[in-house]
Amino acid sequence: MTTGKTTAELTELAEEALRSQPGCETASVPAVRGLPNIREGRNWEIPNVVLGDSLISDVDRAVITVHRRLGRKYHLVRNQ
Repeated sequence: MTTGKTTAELTELAEEALRSQPGCETASVPAVRGLPNIREGRNWEIPNVVLGDSLISDVDRAVITVHRRLGRKYHLVRNQ
């Protein structure tokens, strides 16, 4: 079972987790968004990341890791 979070809460968690990854200290997550037609489980995604001074290869790896890890713990609460 996962814990429900708002878009703002998930965005903050995703950005914090992303910046803690090696080579991603300057990257940022402007927002997460819900996936249509998915009501349970991993119902959100990280559509865009601002690289800052980070390398795209570091950010790609980190986004996959962060989304997998946070997706196991949190789901997006609809109708915020």
